Amino acid sequence: QVQLVESGGGLVQAGGSLRLSCAASGSMFSINAMAWYRQAPGKQRQLVAKITSGGSTNYADSVKGRFTISRDNAKNTVYLQMNSLQPEDTAVYYCNAYTLTTTYDVMNYWGKGTLVTVSS
Repeated sequence: QVQLVESGGGLVQAGGSLRLSCAASGSMFSINAMAWYRQAPGKQRQLVAKITSGGSTNYADSVKGRFTISRDNAKNTVYLQMNSLQPEDTAVYYCNAYTLTTTYDVMNYWGKGTLVTVSS
């Protein structure tokens, strides 16, 4: 089993910044892609940003130019730097990771989420 623990959420004013972190721990051979999703009240969970083990990234159009995803493979940690936050960014942000087990099975895990609230 792998655990993903998010941190860094909170309340911020519009135009402000936050940095989310997600640390993976547990039994795994390697971590492949890691990603951040978000779910606003009454809406479906959506992809915010994704980063491969090699560092390739992709972003939702709504956050391009404002958010930056990065990872520290030595720490099994993924980050999301969020700048120029807007009220529409308010959501619970979830970490997601694809891992490879020691028997080469691909597994997918979710964190419990961290709440980001942006006030106008």
